[in-house]
Amino acid sequence: MNVKTPNAIDGYVGARIRLRRQLLGMSQERLAEQIGVTFQQVQKYEKGINRIGASRLQRIAEVLHTSPSFFFEQENSEPLTLQGLDLPANTDPVAEFLRTKEGLVLNRAFLKIADRNVRGTIIALVNAMAQAESRGVTLGAPIAESPLPLGE
Repeated sequence: MNVKTPNAIDGYVGARIRLRRQLLGMSQERLAEQIGVTFQQVQKYEKGINRIGASRLQRIAEVLHTSPSFFFEQENSEPLTLQGLDLPANTDPVAEFLRTKEGLVLNRAFLKIADRNVRGTIIALVNAMAQAESRGVTLGAPIAESPLPLGE
């Protein structure tokens, strides 16, 4: 029995589809409905198991409000190459972060903040926290263990 392994480019494109879909808060079922396939087919696309035809990729891009080229971009919007696709050292840390639950939640919340000054303050806060942690400074107890209720 010959088990096919997904092509590296098909896997990358599928991962980019999944990333974009999750950033928009769209379910696999909803994407499937919009492009006229089953949600199982969307799962196979996202895992790189099934290849995506050009017209279907164009439709996916329309539904996900992006261009087809988005699915082929690597770091710094470079065209997709085979080099480095299977090497974890070359993965985009931002894309990896956005694949986590925390990354998605943080990104969605941050995008809802319209005030540029508030966004800048949040970025400065996170940078300060990261610098403190890199110096070994403990920043405090998790919110669940905090002695004060939120808002005080």
